[in-house]
Amino acid sequence: MSKSARFDVVGHLPALHRYALALTRHRADADDLVHDVLVLAYERRASFRPESNLRLWLFAILHNRFIDDARAHSVRAAHATREAQTREDVVEPVQEQGVWLGQVRRAVEELPEDQRAALHLVAVEGMSYTQAAEVLGVPAGTLMSRLARARMALRTMGEAGESAGAETGRAQRRLKLVRGADDI
Repeated sequence: MSKSARFDVVGHLPALHRYALALTRHRADADDLVHDVLVLAYERRASFRPESNLRLWLFAILHNRFIDDARAHSVRAAHATREAQTREDVVEPVQEQGVWLGQVRRAVEELPEDQRAALHLVAVEGMSYTQAAEVLGVPAGTLMSRLARARMALRTMGEAGESAGAETGRAQRRLKLVRGADDI
């Protein structure tokens, strides 16, 4: 029997896949593992001795590849954990911004629906006045009027918030979520 006839891995695929599935417990991961094993076996076919058992050789490659992948995954997870811990040590406090964003969200929710829709399309979705007016089915002048009233209401609420807390007011000025009239 020739060496190429003895290196027929197709008959071993179902068993390799079953073993890979038992190890990984996930069909897609098992498919990837078997694929990797077939590539490795093909690359290392010169090291296969014809007198040895091809099935056992393939299973050994599969098992070793699974162990290598598991080790690499645990090392990557440990690095990611250390990196996350390091990043957490240097993160600036965001409580102020969180409080302010909650206030902005509530203020926007209190706006009349037509103003809220206009503000959302322009400030959040980044549409031009013409595009937003088209979406809402209103003339551009009407849209700009709604935006002006919405901005005025938010400014009024923001000024009330500034008197309640100077830090929150500074955060409001820094974040500038609402665009000015210069984006016509």
